[in-house]
Amino acid sequence: MKPLLLVLAGIAIGAMVFSNLEFSFSGFGSSSGKELSFSGGPRYAEAKNTIEDYPVQSLKSFNEAFVQIAESATPSVVTVYTEKTVSRRMISPFDFFGHQFDDFFSFPGMDRSEGRKQIQHGIGSGVIVTDDGYILTNNHVIDGADTVFIRTSDNRRLDARVIGTDPKTDLAVIKVTAGNLKPIALGNSDQLRVGEWVIAIGSPLGENLARTVTQGIVSAKGRANVGLADYEDFIQTDAAINPGNSGGPLVNINGELVGINTAIASRTGGFEGIGFAVPSNMARRVMTALITNGKVTRGYLGVSIQDIDDNLAKAMQLERADGALVGTVVASSPAAAAGIATGDVITTFNGAPVKGSVELRNTIAGLAPGTEVSLTFLREGRKRTVRVRLGQQPAPEPVVTGAPGQSNRALGFTAAPLTPEQARRLGPGSGKVVITSVEQAGNAYRAGLRKGDVILAVNRKPVESFAAFGTAVRSIKEGELLFLLVDRQGNKIYFAFNL
Repeated sequence: MKPLLLVLAGIAIGAMVFSNLEFSFSGFGSSSGKELSFSGGPRYAEAKNTIEDYPVQSLKSFNEAFVQIAESATPSVVTVYTEKTVSRRMISPFDFFGHQFDDFFSFPGMDRSEGRKQIQHGIGSGVIVTDDGYILTNNHVIDGADTVFIRTSDNRRLDARVIGTDPKTDLAVIKVTAGNLKPIALGNSDQLRVGEWVIAIGSPLGENLARTVTQGIVSAKGRANVGLADYEDFIQTDAAINPGNSGGPLVNINGELVGINTAIASRTGGFEGIGFAVPSNMARRVMTALITNGKVTRGYLGVSIQDIDDNLAKAMQLERADGALVGTVVASSPAAAAGIATGDVITTFNGAPVKGSVELRNTIAGLAPGTEVSLTFLREGRKRTVRVRLGQQPAPEPVVTGAPGQSNRALGFTAAPLTPEQARRLGPGSGKVVITSVEQAGNAYRAGLRKGDVILAVNRKPVESFAAFGTAVRSIKEGELLFLLVDRQGNKIYFAFNL
Protein backbone atom coordinates (compact mmCIF):
# COMPACT_ATOMS: atom_id res chain seq x y z
CA MET A 1 0.00 0.00 0.00
CA LYS A 2 2.74 2.42 0.85
CA PRO A 3 4.43 2.32 -2.59
CA LEU A 4 1.03 2.86 -4.21
CA LEU A 5 0.34 5.90 -2.03
CA LEU A 6 3.71 7.37 -2.92
CA VAL A 7 3.03 6.94 -6.64
CA LEU A 8 -0.39 8.60 -6.38
CA ALA A 9 1.10 11.49 -4.41
CA GLY A 10 3.78 12.00 -7.06
CA ILE A 11 1.18 12.05 -9.83
CA ALA A 12 -0.85 14.65 -7.94
CA ILE A 13 2.16 16.95 -7.39
CA GLY A 14 3.19 16.58 -11.00
CA ALA A 15 -0.29 17.52 -12.14
CA MET A 16 -0.24 20.70 -10.07
CA VAL A 17 3.16 21.71 -11.43
CA PHE A 18 2.12 20.83 -14.97
CA SER A 19 -0.98 23.02 -14.70
CA ASN A 20 1.20 26.10 -14.06
CA LEU A 21 3.49 25.64 -17.05
CA GLU A 22 3.13 26.53 -20.70
CA PHE A 23 4.41 24.18 -23.35
CA SER A 24 4.52 24.82 -27.09
CA PHE A 25 5.19 22.14 -29.63
CA SER A 26 5.65 22.71 -33.30
CA GLY A 27 5.10 19.88 -35.69
CA PHE A 28 4.24 17.30 -33.09
CA GLY A 29 0.75 15.78 -32.92
CA SER A 30 -0.66 18.17 -35.52
CA SER A 31 -0.81 17.61 -39.23
CA SER A 32 -1.40 21.29 -39.80
CA GLY A 33 1.99 22.20 -38.25
CA LYS A 34 0.34 24.62 -35.88
CA GLU A 35 1.81 25.06 -32.44
CA LEU A 36 0.09 23.26 -29.58
CA SER A 37 -0.01 25.47 -26.52
CA PHE A 38 -0.57 24.33 -22.96
CA SER A 39 -0.93 27.42 -20.84
CA GLY A 40 -1.75 28.01 -17.25
CA GLY A 41 0.64 30.89 -16.42
CA PRO A 42 2.03 34.16 -17.76
CA ARG A 43 3.42 34.46 -21.28
CA TYR A 44 7.07 35.63 -21.19
CA ALA A 45 8.76 37.37 -24.08
CA GLU A 46 11.43 35.32 -25.76
CA ALA A 47 15.00 36.58 -25.13
CA LYS A 48 16.93 37.80 -28.15
CA ASN A 49 20.64 38.02 -27.46
CA THR A 50 21.91 38.84 -30.92
CA ILE A 51 24.45 41.67 -31.17
CA GLU A 52 22.32 43.52 -33.71
CA ASP A 53 19.76 44.34 -31.01
CA TYR A 54 22.22 46.30 -28.83
CA PRO A 55 22.77 50.05 -29.45
CA VAL A 56 26.04 49.49 -31.27
CA GLN A 57 25.56 52.46 -33.54
CA SER A 58 25.03 54.76 -30.55
CA LEU A 59 28.18 53.46 -28.92
CA LYS A 60 30.11 53.89 -32.15
CA SER A 61 28.85 57.48 -32.44
CA PHE A 62 29.84 58.16 -28.85
CA ASN A 63 33.27 56.68 -29.47
CA GLU A 64 33.67 58.64 -32.69
CA ALA A 65 32.83 61.88 -30.88
CA PHE A 66 35.81 61.45 -28.53
CA VAL A 67 38.05 60.54 -31.43
CA GLN A 68 37.08 63.69 -33.29
CA ILE A 69 37.56 65.86 -30.19
CA ALA A 70 41.05 64.46 -29.69
CA GLU A 71 41.93 64.86 -33.38
CA SER A 72 40.67 68.44 -33.35
CA ALA A 73 42.37 69.59 -30.12
CA THR A 74 45.66 67.69 -30.14
CA PRO A 75 47.37 69.82 -32.85
CA SER A 76 46.91 72.86 -30.55
CA VAL A 77 48.82 71.24 -27.68
CA VAL A 78 52.55 71.79 -27.27
CA THR A 79 55.21 70.46 -24.95
CA VAL A 80 56.99 73.24 -23.05
CA TYR A 81 60.68 72.80 -22.18
CA THR A 82 62.64 75.02 -19.79
CA GLU A 83 66.27 75.39 -18.82
CA LYS A 84 67.51 77.09 -15.69
CA THR A 85 71.08 77.64 -14.50
CA VAL A 86 71.52 76.69 -10.85
CA SER A 87 74.48 76.56 -8.51
CA ARG A 88 75.44 73.39 -6.69
CA ARG A 89 77.68 73.91 -3.66
CA MET A 90 80.92 72.00 -3.99
CA ILE A 91 81.55 69.92 -0.88
CA SER A 92 85.13 69.91 0.34
CA PRO A 93 86.47 66.85 2.21
CA PHE A 94 87.52 69.29 4.93
CA ASP A 95 83.84 70.15 5.56
CA PHE A 96 83.54 66.97 7.56
CA PHE A 97 86.24 68.07 10.03
CA GLY A 98 84.75 71.39 11.18
CA HIS A 99 85.30 75.09 10.51
CA GLN A 100 88.88 75.15 11.87
CA PHE A 101 90.03 73.49 8.65
CA ASP A 102 88.20 76.11 6.54
CA ASP A 103 90.52 78.86 7.73
CA PHE A 104 93.64 76.77 7.32
CA PHE A 105 92.92 75.59 3.78
CA SER A 106 91.25 78.71 2.37
CA PHE A 107 92.92 80.88 -0.24
CA PRO A 108 92.30 84.45 -1.38
CA GLY A 109 89.36 84.60 -3.77
CA MET A 110 88.25 81.07 -2.94
CA ASP A 111 84.47 80.69 -2.42
CA ARG A 112 83.23 77.14 -2.19
CA SER A 113 79.68 78.32 -1.41
CA GLU A 114 79.14 79.41 -5.03
CA GLY A 115 79.89 75.92 -6.32
CA ARG A 116 79.44 74.50 -9.78
CA LYS A 117 76.95 75.74 -12.36
CA GLN A 118 74.42 73.20 -13.63
CA ILE A 119 71.55 73.29 -16.10
CA GLN A 120 68.23 72.25 -14.60
CA HIS A 121 65.68 71.01 -17.14
CA GLY A 122 61.91 71.20 -16.80
CA ILE A 123 58.96 70.05 -18.87
CA GLY A 124 55.28 70.93 -18.99
CA SER A 125 52.47 71.53 -21.45
CA GLY A 126 50.83 74.45 -23.17
CA VAL A 127 48.04 75.21 -25.63
CA ILE A 128 48.10 77.50 -28.68
CA VAL A 129 45.32 80.09 -28.41
CA THR A 130 46.01 82.39 -31.38
CA ASP A 131 47.22 81.74 -34.92
CA ASP A 132 50.08 84.22 -34.45
CA GLY A 133 51.71 82.14 -31.73
CA TYR A 134 50.40 83.06 -28.29
CA ILE A 135 50.40 80.07 -25.94
CA LEU A 136 48.78 79.63 -22.52
CA THR A 137 50.55 77.62 -19.84
CA ASN A 138 51.11 77.64 -16.07
CA ASN A 139 53.36 80.13 -14.32
CA HIS A 140 55.02 77.34 -12.36
CA VAL A 141 56.02 75.64 -15.63
CA ILE A 142 58.21 78.54 -16.82
CA ASP A 143 58.91 80.36 -13.52
CA GLY A 144 62.57 81.35 -13.22
CA ALA A 145 63.56 79.77 -16.53
CA ASP A 146 66.49 81.18 -18.49
CA THR A 147 65.40 79.48 -21.71
CA VAL A 148 61.95 78.39 -22.89
CA PHE A 149 61.17 76.45 -26.06
CA ILE A 150 58.33 74.26 -27.28
CA ARG A 151 57.77 71.26 -29.49
CA THR A 152 54.65 71.22 -31.64
CA SER A 153 52.48 68.29 -32.64
CA ASP A 154 54.30 68.13 -35.99
CA ASN A 155 57.61 67.90 -34.09
CA ARG A 156 58.89 71.43 -34.72
CA ARG A 157 61.21 72.90 -32.08
CA LEU A 158 60.45 76.61 -31.59
CA ASP A 159 62.05 79.11 -29.23
CA ALA A 160 59.51 80.88 -27.02
CA ARG A 161 59.45 84.32 -25.45
CA VAL A 162 57.74 84.95 -22.11
CA ILE A 163 55.09 87.64 -22.61
CA GLY A 164 53.93 87.82 -19.00
CA THR A 165 53.15 85.83 -15.89
CA ASP A 166 50.49 86.01 -13.19
CA PRO A 167 51.51 84.02 -10.10
CA LYS A 168 48.22 84.91 -8.38
CA THR A 169 46.37 82.60 -10.79
CA ASP A 170 49.40 80.46 -11.77
CA LEU A 171 49.02 81.42 -15.44
CA ALA A 172 51.56 82.55 -18.01
CA VAL A 173 51.60 83.53 -21.67
CA ILE A 174 54.49 82.70 -23.99
CA LYS A 175 54.85 83.37 -27.72
CA VAL A 176 56.51 81.70 -30.68
CA THR A 177 57.04 82.94 -34.23
CA ALA A 178 55.94 80.36 -36.78
CA GLY A 179 53.35 79.62 -39.40
CA ASN A 180 50.80 76.84 -39.73
CA LEU A 181 49.83 76.96 -36.08
CA LYS A 182 46.42 75.63 -35.08
CA PRO A 183 44.81 77.59 -32.22
CA ILE A 184 42.17 75.99 -30.07
CA ALA A 185 38.68 77.51 -29.74
CA LEU A 186 38.02 79.14 -26.37
CA GLY A 187 34.91 77.92 -24.59
CA ASN A 188 32.79 79.52 -21.87
CA SER A 189 33.76 77.84 -18.61
CA ASP A 190 30.80 79.47 -16.80
CA GLN A 191 28.49 77.22 -18.83
CA LEU A 192 30.35 74.07 -17.84
CA ARG A 193 28.23 71.69 -15.77
CA VAL A 194 29.18 69.13 -13.16
CA GLY A 195 29.02 65.69 -14.77
CA GLU A 196 29.90 66.97 -18.24
CA TRP A 197 32.42 64.95 -20.27
CA VAL A 198 35.88 66.50 -20.70
CA ILE A 199 39.29 65.38 -21.94
CA ALA A 200 42.75 66.45 -20.77
CA ILE A 201 45.75 66.59 -23.10
CA GLY A 202 49.39 67.02 -22.15
CA SER A 203 52.80 65.46 -21.64
CA PRO A 204 52.53 63.46 -18.42
CA LEU A 205 55.76 62.12 -16.94
CA GLY A 206 57.97 63.20 -19.82
CA GLU A 207 58.32 64.04 -23.50
CA ASN A 208 57.96 60.40 -24.57
CA LEU A 209 54.29 60.62 -23.56
CA ALA A 210 53.60 63.96 -25.26
CA ARG A 211 49.99 64.76 -26.20
CA THR A 212 48.52 61.98 -24.10
CA VAL A 213 44.71 62.15 -24.12
CA THR A 214 42.67 61.19 -21.05
CA GLN A 215 38.93 61.35 -20.54
CA GLY A 216 36.68 61.99 -17.55
CA ILE A 217 33.99 64.28 -16.23
CA VAL A 218 33.74 67.59 -14.44
CA SER A 219 33.68 66.47 -10.80
CA ALA A 220 33.04 69.90 -9.28
CA LYS A 221 33.30 73.62 -9.97
CA GLY A 222 34.42 76.60 -7.93
CA ARG A 223 37.01 74.73 -5.88
CA ALA A 224 38.89 77.21 -3.69
CA ASN A 225 41.14 77.19 -0.61
CA VAL A 226 43.20 74.49 -2.30
CA GLY A 227 46.38 76.44 -1.54
CA LEU A 228 47.74 76.55 -5.09
CA ALA A 229 47.20 80.21 -5.96
CA ASP A 230 45.91 83.47 -4.51
CA TYR A 231 42.85 83.46 -6.76
CA GLU A 232 41.28 80.03 -6.99
CA ASP A 233 38.11 79.01 -8.80
CA PHE A 234 39.24 75.62 -10.01
CA ILE A 235 37.40 73.11 -12.15
CA GLN A 236 37.82 69.68 -10.55
CA THR A 237 38.02 66.72 -12.91
CA ASP A 238 38.73 63.00 -12.78
CA ALA A 239 40.35 63.02 -16.22
CA ALA A 240 43.81 61.62 -15.52
CA ILE A 241 46.36 64.41 -14.93
CA ASN A 242 49.96 63.74 -13.92
CA PRO A 243 53.20 65.76 -13.54
CA GLY A 244 53.92 67.20 -16.98
CA ASN A 245 50.25 67.84 -17.75
CA SER A 246 50.55 71.29 -16.15
CA GLY A 247 49.60 74.01 -18.63
CA GLY A 248 47.77 71.66 -20.98
CA PRO A 249 44.13 72.08 -22.00
CA LEU A 250 40.95 70.71 -20.51
CA VAL A 251 38.55 70.38 -23.45
CA ASN A 252 34.77 69.95 -23.58
CA ILE A 253 32.84 67.75 -26.00
CA ASN A 254 32.66 70.64 -28.47
CA GLY A 255 36.44 70.63 -28.72
CA GLU A 256 36.67 73.97 -26.88
CA LEU A 257 39.20 74.97 -24.24
CA VAL A 258 37.41 75.19 -20.87
CA GLY A 259 40.38 74.99 -18.52
CA ILE A 260 44.16 74.98 -18.07
CA ASN A 261 45.25 71.87 -16.18
CA THR A 262 47.23 73.03 -13.17
CA ALA A 263 47.61 70.50 -10.37
CA ILE A 264 46.51 67.24 -8.80
CA ALA A 265 45.58 66.27 -5.28
CA SER A 266 47.70 63.22 -4.50
CA ARG A 267 49.28 61.45 -1.55
CA THR A 268 51.69 59.55 -3.78
CA GLY A 269 52.60 62.16 -6.41
CA GLY A 270 50.61 60.28 -9.05
CA PHE A 271 47.06 60.46 -10.35
CA GLU A 272 44.39 59.67 -7.75
CA GLY A 273 41.29 60.93 -9.55
CA ILE A 274 41.38 64.57 -8.42
CA GLY A 275 42.78 67.18 -10.78
CA PHE A 276 42.33 70.95 -10.94
CA ALA A 277 42.13 73.30 -13.91
CA VAL A 278 41.97 77.11 -14.10
CA PRO A 279 38.66 78.05 -15.82
CA SER A 280 39.03 79.33 -19.37
CA ASN A 281 37.15 82.55 -18.60
CA MET A 282 39.68 83.45 -15.91
CA ALA A 283 42.51 82.42 -18.23
CA ARG A 284 41.10 84.58 -21.03
CA ARG A 285 41.01 87.69 -18.80
CA VAL A 286 44.55 87.11 -17.55
CA MET A 287 45.86 86.37 -21.04
CA THR A 288 44.28 89.52 -22.51
CA ALA A 289 45.78 91.66 -19.75
CA LEU A 290 49.24 90.14 -20.11
CA ILE A 291 49.27 90.53 -23.90
CA THR A 292 47.85 94.06 -23.80
CA ASN A 293 49.58 95.54 -20.75
CA GLY A 294 52.24 93.02 -19.76
CA LYS A 295 50.64 92.70 -16.33
CA VAL A 296 47.30 92.02 -14.66
CA THR A 297 45.54 94.86 -12.84
CA ARG A 298 42.72 93.94 -10.49
CA GLY A 299 39.87 95.74 -8.84
CA TYR A 300 40.37 96.66 -5.19
CA LEU A 301 37.80 97.23 -2.47
CA GLY A 302 40.18 97.47 0.48
CA VAL A 303 38.78 94.92 2.91
CA SER A 304 39.74 91.52 4.20
CA ILE A 305 36.80 89.14 4.28
CA GLN A 306 36.00 85.68 5.58
CA ASP A 307 33.26 83.08 5.33
CA ILE A 308 30.49 82.82 7.91
CA ASP A 309 29.79 79.50 9.59
CA ASP A 310 26.88 78.55 11.85
CA ASN A 311 28.66 79.68 15.02
CA LEU A 312 29.46 83.10 13.59
CA ALA A 313 25.92 83.43 12.26
CA LYS A 314 24.57 82.60 15.71
CA ALA A 315 26.95 85.00 17.44
CA MET A 316 26.01 87.80 15.06
CA GLN A 317 22.29 86.95 15.17
CA LEU A 318 22.12 86.31 11.43
CA GLU A 319 19.29 84.32 9.88
CA ARG A 320 21.64 82.36 7.60
CA ALA A 321 25.35 81.64 7.31
CA ASP A 322 25.58 83.49 3.99
CA GLY A 323 27.58 86.46 2.78
CA ALA A 324 31.12 87.66 3.52
CA LEU A 325 32.15 89.01 6.92
CA VAL A 326 34.34 92.14 6.84
CA GLY A 327 37.46 92.07 9.01
CA THR A 328 40.09 94.68 8.20
CA VAL A 329 39.08 97.86 6.40
CA VAL A 330 42.16 99.50 4.91
CA ALA A 331 42.45 103.19 5.67
CA SER A 332 41.76 105.52 2.72
CA SER A 333 40.51 102.57 0.65
CA PRO A 334 37.31 102.59 -1.48
CA ALA A 335 35.59 100.57 1.24
CA ALA A 336 36.56 103.07 3.94
CA ALA A 337 35.34 105.95 1.78
CA ALA A 338 32.00 104.18 1.35
CA GLY A 339 31.58 103.75 5.10
CA ILE A 340 32.08 99.97 5.26
CA ALA A 341 33.28 98.90 8.70
CA THR A 342 34.66 95.87 10.53
CA GLY A 343 31.81 93.48 11.37
CA ASP A 344 29.65 94.34 8.36
CA VAL A 345 28.29 91.37 6.41
CA ILE A 346 28.26 91.88 2.64
CA THR A 347 25.16 90.10 1.29
CA THR A 348 24.87 91.25 -2.34
CA PHE A 349 27.31 92.57 -4.93
CA ASN A 350 25.92 94.31 -8.02
CA GLY A 351 22.55 92.80 -7.21
CA ALA A 352 23.78 89.19 -7.01
CA PRO A 353 23.75 87.28 -3.71
CA VAL A 354 27.18 86.76 -2.13
CA LYS A 355 27.63 83.08 -1.34
CA GLY A 356 31.05 83.35 0.27
CA SER A 357 34.28 85.28 0.59
CA VAL A 358 36.18 83.48 -2.19
CA GLU A 359 33.50 84.16 -4.77
CA LEU A 360 33.31 87.85 -3.80
CA ARG A 361 37.09 88.23 -3.80
CA ASN A 362 37.38 86.70 -7.27
CA THR A 363 34.53 88.84 -8.59
CA ILE A 364 36.11 92.07 -7.35
CA ALA A 365 39.53 91.09 -8.68
CA GLY A 366 38.03 90.35 -12.10
CA LEU A 367 36.76 93.92 -12.49
CA ALA A 368 38.83 96.78 -13.83
CA PRO A 369 40.00 99.52 -11.46
CA GLY A 370 37.61 102.46 -11.64
CA THR A 371 34.52 100.27 -12.03
CA GLU A 372 31.57 101.50 -9.98
CA VAL A 373 29.75 98.74 -8.11
CA SER A 374 26.81 98.44 -5.76
CA LEU A 375 26.92 96.35 -2.63
CA THR A 376 24.52 95.66 0.21
CA PHE A 377 25.63 94.82 3.74
CA LEU A 378 24.13 94.15 7.15
CA ARG A 379 25.18 96.13 10.21
CA GLU A 380 23.59 95.30 13.54
CA GLY A 381 20.67 93.72 11.69
CA ARG A 382 20.05 96.74 9.44
CA LYS A 383 20.50 96.56 5.69
CA ARG A 384 22.43 99.26 3.88
CA THR A 385 23.31 99.72 0.21
CA VAL A 386 26.24 101.80 -1.03
CA ARG A 387 27.95 102.48 -4.34
CA VAL A 388 31.72 102.09 -4.47
CA ARG A 389 34.25 102.92 -7.16
CA LEU A 390 36.91 100.21 -7.10
CA GLY A 391 40.56 101.17 -6.87
CA GLN A 392 43.61 99.32 -8.20
CA GLN A 393 44.87 96.50 -6.09
CA PRO A 394 48.18 97.36 -4.43
CA ALA A 395 50.85 94.88 -3.47
CA PRO A 396 50.97 93.20 -1.10
CA GLU A 397 47.25 92.59 -0.74
CA PRO A 398 45.74 92.08 2.73
CA VAL A 399 45.06 88.39 3.17
CA VAL A 400 42.89 86.77 5.81
CA THR A 401 43.35 83.17 6.84
CA GLY A 402 41.71 81.11 9.50
CA ALA A 403 38.36 79.39 9.67
CA PRO A 404 35.79 79.08 12.40
CA GLY A 405 35.64 75.69 14.05
CA GLN A 406 33.74 73.33 16.31
CA SER A 407 32.95 73.10 20.02
CA ASN A 408 34.97 71.89 23.01
CA ARG A 409 34.53 72.19 26.75
CA ALA A 410 37.78 74.08 27.56
CA LEU A 411 38.84 77.63 26.76
CA GLY A 412 41.82 76.16 24.94
CA PHE A 413 44.24 79.11 25.04
CA THR A 414 46.20 81.33 27.41
CA ALA A 415 46.65 85.08 27.17
CA ALA A 416 48.74 87.84 28.71
CA PRO A 417 48.80 91.63 28.78
CA LEU A 418 50.35 93.21 25.72
CA THR A 419 53.83 94.44 26.65
CA PRO A 420 54.77 98.08 26.00
CA GLU A 421 57.26 96.91 23.37
CA GLN A 422 54.57 94.86 21.59
CA ALA A 423 52.14 97.77 21.78
CA ARG A 424 54.71 100.13 20.23
CA ARG A 425 55.46 97.65 17.48
CA LEU A 426 51.79 97.08 16.69
CA GLY A 427 50.85 100.75 16.85
CA PRO A 428 47.96 102.63 18.45
CA GLY A 429 44.64 100.88 18.87
CA SER A 430 46.27 97.46 18.67
CA GLY A 431 44.55 95.98 21.70
CA LYS A 432 45.57 95.06 25.24
CA VAL A 433 45.72 91.24 25.27
CA VAL A 434 47.91 88.82 23.32
CA ILE A 435 47.45 85.05 23.02
CA THR A 436 50.53 83.27 24.36
CA SER A 437 49.63 79.65 23.63
CA VAL A 438 46.85 77.64 22.05
CA GLU A 439 46.08 74.04 22.99
CA GLN A 440 46.05 72.03 19.77
CA ALA A 441 43.41 69.63 21.08
CA GLY A 442 41.09 72.51 22.02
CA ASN A 443 38.29 74.21 20.17
CA ALA A 444 40.13 77.53 19.96
CA TYR A 445 42.88 75.96 17.85
CA ARG A 446 40.38 74.20 15.61
CA ALA A 447 38.61 77.52 15.18
CA GLY A 448 41.86 79.00 13.82
CA LEU A 449 43.13 80.98 16.85
CA ARG A 450 46.93 81.09 17.04
CA LYS A 451 49.74 82.23 19.31
CA GLY A 452 50.48 85.92 18.77
CA ASP A 453 46.91 86.93 17.92
CA VAL A 454 45.94 90.16 19.66
CA ILE A 455 42.41 90.17 21.10
CA LEU A 456 40.48 93.35 20.27
CA ALA A 457 36.94 92.46 21.37
CA VAL A 458 35.04 89.76 23.25
CA ASN A 459 31.41 89.22 22.29
CA ARG A 460 31.42 92.55 20.42
CA LYS A 461 32.74 94.54 23.42
CA PRO A 462 36.18 96.16 23.01
CA VAL A 463 38.86 94.87 25.36
CA GLU A 464 40.15 97.88 27.29
CA SER A 465 42.49 95.98 29.63
CA PHE A 466 43.69 92.52 30.55
CA ALA A 467 41.48 92.59 33.64
CA ALA A 468 38.45 93.45 31.51
CA PHE A 469 39.29 90.55 29.22
CA GLY A 470 39.40 88.15 32.17
CA THR A 471 36.05 89.41 33.45
CA ALA A 472 34.46 89.03 30.02
CA VAL A 473 35.73 85.48 29.55
CA ARG A 474 34.72 84.34 33.04
CA SER A 475 31.17 85.51 32.42
CA ILE A 476 30.79 82.96 29.62
CA LYS A 477 29.54 79.59 30.83
CA GLU A 478 30.64 76.20 29.61
CA GLY A 479 28.93 75.35 26.33
CA GLU A 480 28.22 78.97 25.47
CA LEU A 481 29.62 80.76 22.44
CA LEU A 482 32.78 82.86 22.65
CA PHE A 483 32.94 85.49 19.89
CA LEU A 484 36.36 87.11 19.40
CA LEU A 485 37.77 89.81 17.15
CA VAL A 486 41.55 89.53 16.88
CA ASP A 487 44.34 91.34 15.09
CA ARG A 488 46.79 89.08 13.26
CA GLN A 489 49.69 90.95 11.72
CA GLY A 490 47.49 93.90 10.84
CA ASN A 491 44.47 91.88 9.66
CA LYS A 492 41.28 91.73 11.71
CA ILE A 493 39.67 88.28 11.90
CA TYR A 494 36.57 86.99 13.68
CA PHE A 495 36.40 83.65 15.51
CA ALA A 496 33.45 82.01 17.24
CA PHE A 497 33.50 78.73 19.18
CA ASN A 498 31.87 77.08 22.17
CA LEU A 499 33.64 76.85 25.51
